[in-house]
Amino acid sequence: MFFFNKKKPILKDLIPDNHIDFHSHLLFGLDDGAKTFEDTLALVKAMQGFGIKEMITTPHVMNHVWNNTHDIITSKRDEVNTLFKQHGVDFTIKAAAEYLMDDYFLTLIHTEPLLVLKDNYVLVEMSYINAPLQLYDIIFELQVAGYKPVLAHPERYNFLHNKFEEYSRLKNAGCLFQINMLSTVGYYGEFVARAAEQLLKKGMIDFASSDIHHEKHVASFDGKVLFKDIKPLEEAIANTLFFKE
Repeated sequence: MFFFNKKKPILKDLIPDNHIDFHSHLLFGLDDGAKTFEDTLALVKAMQGFGIKEMITTPHVMNHVWNNTHDIITSKRDEVNTLFKQHGVDFTIKAAAEYLMDDYFLTLIHTEPLLVLKDNYVLVEMSYINAPLQLYDIIFELQVAGYKPVLAHPERYNFLHNKFEEYSRLKNAGCLFQINMLSTVGYYGEFVARAAEQLLKKGMIDFASSDIHHEKHVASFDGKVLFKDIKPLEEAIANTLFFKE
């Protein structure tokens, strides 16, 4: 699966200048990402150093774990942008959300405007343990409500690795797929990297983003991409420009 006899590219070197990242956890104090404004600032500066010009940060919305709402997220976004100005940082962060698909989200679809990446594109995720029983009902209801689901890091759902046909079913149900770039350097382990490579080779990945939470993630962008054929990854990175204004 992996080849080690040829020089591999450094991941950060594959990010083009003036790029956009649309999956991250930069709004301090809202979830398992940045804890302080200093953390937020350090992560943004690091991403700028990789060539990122725009960032759409996506706090978790996970009932009883991260009880974030539309108003909480947008208020924190405004606070962070004000702090950027006060610190002389020429950067404006945008905010969407990463929604856990569960019963709560099914209700939320019909009771609150969802925070979108662009137009009607919504970032969604599943539990890493198992898919919700009503998964396809949620995907259907989301689309009936006028949204387009972008499934975050499909390569990280270990319960799908031995049921690869489920990835095709999710695509056929209307999901777009966003890979975590760090999966390609083995950050989440060999099985996730193998799933990432297979999804890329099959042309199933639509976009690539960072899902950056902390400095350890930043450091891992210095890692080498493990795959022999990096063209599908480069194409997924390029496709991500769709979200750029």
